[in-house]
Amino acid sequence: MPFPHDPYQNHLLAALPAQEFARISSELELVPMPLGEVVCEPDRQIRHVYFPTTSIVSLLYVMEDGSSAEIAVVGNEGIVGISLFMGGDTTTSVALVQSAGHAYRLKGQLLKNEFICAGSMQRLLLRYTQALLTQMSQTAVCNRHHSLDQQLCRWLLLSMDRLSGNLQLVMTQELIANMLGVRREGVTKAAGELQRDGLIQYSRGKITILDRIGLEERVCECYQVVKTEYDRLLP
Repeated sequence: MPFPHDPYQNHLLAALPAQEFARISSELELVPMPLGEVVCEPDRQIRHVYFPTTSIVSLLYVMEDGSSAEIAVVGNEGIVGISLFMGGDTTTSVALVQSAGHAYRLKGQLLKNEFICAGSMQRLLLRYTQALLTQMSQTAVCNRHHSLDQQLCRWLLLSMDRLSGNLQLVMTQELIANMLGVRREGVTKAAGELQRDGLIQYSRGKITILDRIGLEERVCECYQVVKTEYDRLLP
């Protein structure tokens, strides 16, 4: 049987004091997050924020020629739509569902109201934003200095950390290539090497983690930098 949906599956919502959670709980709307759906677009006013529970959302920057690269991933640890409470109502990135599931949606103005109250919600969102900025900067460093093999390991581990113990991702190699900003052939080669070494199994668009410890031994330092910052700021 599937687990029942619960806002507390999102770590930010779960960390709110009962009184603050009660003020927004009736306004939280459970919404499906199908694979490939765009929930935020560049230069469009953000009207809702999303608290993923069983889905993962990629934040992408898309170039004029249509090519793209992922700058961060958001799952059950966070929120999609930080521009709204940081003072701007638009963003330059695309928020695309990377792994299908569900999220709780909240009207942007309600989140702004809570943020202005300067309570636990504000402190949590600011700490989360600092952690997200760390992920963004580390992604830029990783894409510049580390091998595609290491980048793929980082991407897989960060994704799995946001799926509450799930060891399988539904993801095509083409989509992974778009996320990492590389050619599909490169992803095919890197995934093939990880599969030959018994770390993952890839078949028909599904990636199953077989040896997480092996991935952690193979990944570059960037994964641990990001994980440590999230654990420090959002224990």
